[in-house]
Amino acid sequence: MSKGIAITGMGIISAIGNNVAENYHALINERIGISRVSKIDTIHENDIMVGEIAYTNQELESLLNLTPENNYSRTAFLGAIAAKEAVKHAGITDISAYKTGLISATSVGGMDMTEKYYYQYLEDENVQKYIAGHNAGDSTQKIAQQLGIEESLVTTISTACSSAANAIMLGARLIKAGKLDRVVVGGTDCMSKFTINGFKTLMILSDTYNAPFDDNRKGLNLGEAAAYLVLESDHVVKAENKTVLAYVKGYGNANDAFHQTASSENGDGATLAMEKALEIANYKPEDIDYINAHGTATGNNDLSEGRAIIRVFGEKAPEFSSTKAYTGHTLAAAGGIEAVYAILALQNNVIFPNLNFKTQMQEFSITPQLKLKEKALKTVMSNSFGFGGNCSTVIFSKKE
Repeated sequence: MSKGIAITGMGIISAIGNNVAENYHALINERIGISRVSKIDTIHENDIMVGEIAYTNQELESLLNLTPENNYSRTAFLGAIAAKEAVKHAGITDISAYKTGLISATSVGGMDMTEKYYYQYLEDENVQKYIAGHNAGDSTQKIAQQLGIEESLVTTISTACSSAANAIMLGARLIKAGKLDRVVVGGTDCMSKFTINGFKTLMILSDTYNAPFDDNRKGLNLGEAAAYLVLESDHVVKAENKTVLAYVKGYGNANDAFHQTASSENGDGATLAMEKALEIANYKPEDIDYINAHGTATGNNDLSEGRAIIRVFGEKAPEFSSTKAYTGHTLAAAGGIEAVYAILALQNNVIFPNLNFKTQMQEFSITPQLKLKEKALKTVMSNSFGFGGNCSTVIFSKKE
């Protein structure tokens, strides 16, 4: 068996909870976070449903003990909250005791502030500070400052909806290569008019609750969220006598090179990513107990992913479900959100239900898990597939 990378902490904030405990409680009680838009002034407010976080920016600012003069975007606020929870959960009191890095994913970056102050930029010097926070790396730098990571690797990944999964994969590889002792990995994205308008243009936003893998699915609900894991080397785990939550056992990234936004109808990239993750983990398909599917509830994705699952696992695929009916599609944060959910599934031996499903898809016979199910789990596979055909899979296990 492949040697795994230990996960010692995790943190999350999403539309269904402000921390790990609240998210788990919502998952097992089937409490969704999807609603009409309330925090953004958009002409589409009555056309779509989204997964918004309850906190206002002012409340997040207060939670981080920041003064009003800060130039944080909502993306940075959310990322800092989740990353700090992960570090605290890992029991880290001295971040510089070991060589510690940060790999943070985002696609929206500081766009929420840029679009808010765009027309005032040249006339009002007081808002120019927000434009300086527009770039994707700004939120990463702010999270690093909040964590006290100053003299180590701090980098940003932006590969659309596979971003946070790729952050986890890169972090695991850096520890395996001996470049870092521990690394905080994950992603953060806030809601913005930019993403709403962009996905609306693609005509893949639903006007009702999203229904992954349902034959009558109408599209996705955008969501905002942040989630991070703390990965640590064997050396740190032994030296600190750490409690290990789970292990990163395998990972794979592939590109089906099919279309700028659509996945291959036969799931070529998804198939390659899952196969590579199994190879790295030294697992066979039958070793996987549960798949947390990407499952965006779009016509293209669910067809592509379903076919890919059949190509890898056959018609007797393991139980699978998408949790995006709870949170919405959180874009670059999705791989981090679903990594936390995968670990919670392992810890509690449960499979989360695929909500809102009513009608079996016509193209294949496999059906997602529709009810909360108790099952002894050893391994969970988590899929994250992004625009540009960037497909990533991470496998988590209870055992090293």
